Amino acid sequence: MKKNKIIYCLLLALLLVACNKDEMTAYDNPFFYTHVQNASEVRVAANRNETVDYKIYFSGKRQFEAITVDYQVVAGDGLIEGVDYEVVSTARSLTFNPGVIEMPIAIRWLPHAIDEAKDNSLTIQITGNSKNYTVGLPGPDALQSALKFIKF
Repeated sequence: MKKNKIIYCLLLALLLVACNKDEMTAYDNPFFYTHVQNASEVRVAANRNETVDYKIYFSGKRQFEAITVDYQVVAGDGLIEGVDYEVVSTARSLTFNPGVIEMPIAIRWLPHAIDEAKDNSLTIQITGNSKNYTVGLPGPDALQSALKFIKF
């Protein structure tokens, strides 16, 4: 019986020593990111003819001030604005008011044949924000800081 108590105390002491609260640091930094169904690359048919809202998302604690997010739209040499696509959202910044966690960027896809030898991509790239929060998912790769469309 005494042997069981000693073993129990040793196990308890080992358990308490093994649990170090300082080993885990919670990630609590806010960030902005973009994706479509958790993918950073989307294929778009060359004959597509519709306007689609693509979102930039905010993840973090509730903010009490508006945050401005800047982005750019970069086309490959195979796509021409007004022929293959049109960026309906003309401003290159979005304002996230307090409590808002997603904002749209509207792109109208125009039906037009592509040249397969060229770069038929269009990329929405988050370039920064007024609070200097992280762009893309936390981590060194900054995943989902850009959303790339490949027209095929």
